[in-house]
Amino acid sequence: MKNKMYQKTAKFMSIMVLGFSLVLAGCSARQEKANGESVDGKIQIVTTIAQIAEPISVIGGDKVSVQSLMGPGVDPHLYNATQGDIQKLEGGDVVFYSGLNLEGNMTEIFEQIGKSRPVLAIGEVIPKEQLLTDDAKAVDPHIWFDLDLWKQALDSAVEELKTFSPDNAEYFESNKVKYFEELDALSKESKDKLAQIEKDKRVIVTAHDAFGYFGRMHDMKVVGLQGLSTEDEIGISDIDETIQTLLEYSIPAVFVESSINPNSIKAVIEGAASKGLNVKLGGELFSDAMGKEGTPEGTYIGMYRHNVDTIYKSLTGKGE
Repeated sequence: MKNKMYQKTAKFMSIMVLGFSLVLAGCSARQEKANGESVDGKIQIVTTIAQIAEPISVIGGDKVSVQSLMGPGVDPHLYNATQGDIQKLEGGDVVFYSGLNLEGNMTEIFEQIGKSRPVLAIGEVIPKEQLLTDDAKAVDPHIWFDLDLWKQALDSAVEELKTFSPDNAEYFESNKVKYFEELDALSKESKDKLAQIEKDKRVIVTAHDAFGYFGRMHDMKVVGLQGLSTEDEIGISDIDETIQTLLEYSIPAVFVESSINPNSIKAVIEGAASKGLNVKLGGELFSDAMGKEGTPEGTYIGMYRHNVDTIYKSLTGKGE
């Protein structure tokens, strides 16, 4: 009983602290704008992940200023907002996050911020029948790996921008059309390249189950040691089952992820070797985070193309 009362009290206190922090951050952000420090004529947009921020910066062009809270190597499943993040959110005109429980630790913050400005979970506009779920019926939040689904999500963000700034609606729409044409070209390029992988080698083995939509889009089997969230624990049985899959399909390579500890994948490689199968480390894939700003992988299109090329080279052995 005492433990339950303690948990309720702790939760109440955390909500009170959050609310107080938001008030202080809001006052600070409003003061900055009043002092002209952040007034540059641009719409101030704050996002959680770079997969949203970078495309929106392209579509928004010189009408927007975009900040992403989570940079390279950051795991959104485990992310907790800092006081600085709260100040950035309160200083934004519009806030976009992915949703579908990707940023599960920030739900209460979004609810509070949403009382004073537009806040949109762009992934939650996707029709339920188009979403993947695991055995426990949890929704897979990694929708940016299906280019068609991510276009739907980004389109909802653009519509929000049009509503916020009607005078720039045509500008946003024109930029969106051009950007979506690039995504369509990337889709064809990716499908053509991955179709060259032999049917019995079309298996992607990674640290956690982030590539389900990628696999569905490109007709590839996906095996993740962890579940949809990196909060899930990896057991010996998970490693053993993965090794059996490698043996069954004679898979030549497995992959690490930029935001995930590689030790579990190394254990799989060692386990496969002990059973006579030489499995190499196929390279690093970007899953929950993109690459560094200023690099090709620091863009959504470049990140996606990097993953396609890495998978293609490793599973075909062509290494072009």
